[in-house]
Amino acid sequence: MAATRSITATRVVRRSERDAVRLVEADVCVVGAGIAGVSAAVEAARSGRRVVLVDGLPRLGGQAVNAVIGTFAGLLSNDPEPYAFTYGIAEDILRELGASGDLRLRRKHNTVMYDEGALGRWVERTVHESGITVLLGAVLRGVEREGRRLTALDAATRHGDVRVCAGGYVDATGDATVAWLAGLECREPADGPVYGSQKVVLENIDEEFYPAPAELLDRLRTVGDRYGVVRKDGLANLFVGRSTAVLNMTHIETPLDPALAARSAYEGRTEAEKTVRFLREEFPKAFGAARVRTMGLLGVRQTRWIRGRTQLTVDDVRSGRRPDDAIARTGWGVELHNERETSLWEPQPPGHVHYVPYGALVPPEADNLLAAGRCVDGDVAALSSVRVMGPCIATGAAAAHALDLALADGGGVHEVPVAALQERLRDNLHRTDPYRDPAPAPVG
Repeated sequence: MAATRSITATRVVRRSERDAVRLVEADVCVVGAGIAGVSAAVEAARSGRRVVLVDGLPRLGGQAVNAVIGTFAGLLSNDPEPYAFTYGIAEDILRELGASGDLRLRRKHNTVMYDEGALGRWVERTVHESGITVLLGAVLRGVEREGRRLTALDAATRHGDVRVCAGGYVDATGDATVAWLAGLECREPADGPVYGSQKVVLENIDEEFYPAPAELLDRLRTVGDRYGVVRKDGLANLFVGRSTAVLNMTHIETPLDPALAARSAYEGRTEAEKTVRFLREEFPKAFGAARVRTMGLLGVRQTRWIRGRTQLTVDDVRSGRRPDDAIARTGWGVELHNERETSLWEPQPPGHVHYVPYGALVPPEADNLLAAGRCVDGDVAALSSVRVMGPCIATGAAAAHALDLALADGGGVHEVPVAALQERLRDNLHRTDPYRDPAPAPVG
């Protein structure tokens, strides 16, 4: 009887004023827990900084995990025997997911496919073991700024409001939300939207009958309208040996409006269902028994980003010009998604390298804020070549080390000694270790 009373007992509680706001203090606050934000947070923690990582989703990993991107692009060089452009957490991911069989090299454009579940667990484990304070389901409500310095972020969670105070901040939100709420100048596409994609993972595929990419594209152009499939250059990337594929076959608007965004998410899943029907009926031997394992969150490509001290241009990308303040590199091509039916892909040749300047991470009007990932400054075409996961990891690392240097000197991000920053980022600027594919048969 006594045990029963203790189990069923309750108490009456009421919210008090002292419970109104939870204060969290740190050296570095990273907003956005996608691959760029995770890179920034982990690198800052490894530098000995107290770090808080804030994200509006209930799970770490951002689009890399929750939108099921499924591919590391821009991480390896375009050479026949590729090397990695980016190290830090990228090196750890390749080693650990490679050892567990959760990676596959695709020789076309030298991308690396990954299992999103394995990456998600790697992110969770690494972030928590790094001692980072994590705030999930935390939606930004406002940013306080005194002159040129950000002093606090306010967020709402289901468990109450939170105020984060830090010495330095990284905007890895993907939409420059921190810069926007701080009243800083931002950029957006001037000539219409850059479309996102609704990714789908299909399982139970018969790999023996998997169609060649050219055959799939030809069928899309010929009969896609019959199924209501709008995009005619979509991709269905096979994860060899697992009988699964990641579909990237839709173009959906991703507006920065709450009601329109919810509508787009619904429309994205509806469009994705049409692509699944197309594959099942047009390639029944390969996809007839396929099942949808998951539909990720609607994937966003380019919406809003900072106006930086320096803007990366498409001419910089094509020429491979190396700026004096280079902090990241890639060989990924120009990849524009500004039309519903098709995309523009301008690959770069073997041996090509282009760079991201530190100035593209630095808002001119703030002294303790840096951008990372797809928030860095570039024209629309240039940004399309550096918003993919390899450079996102690298810009996250650069932001973390730049803030560490700024905090150590007591100055601002504009006074960071570039030579010292580049020395910390030496691997991401100079190493050319050959990439050793862990899979026995790379995908063509």
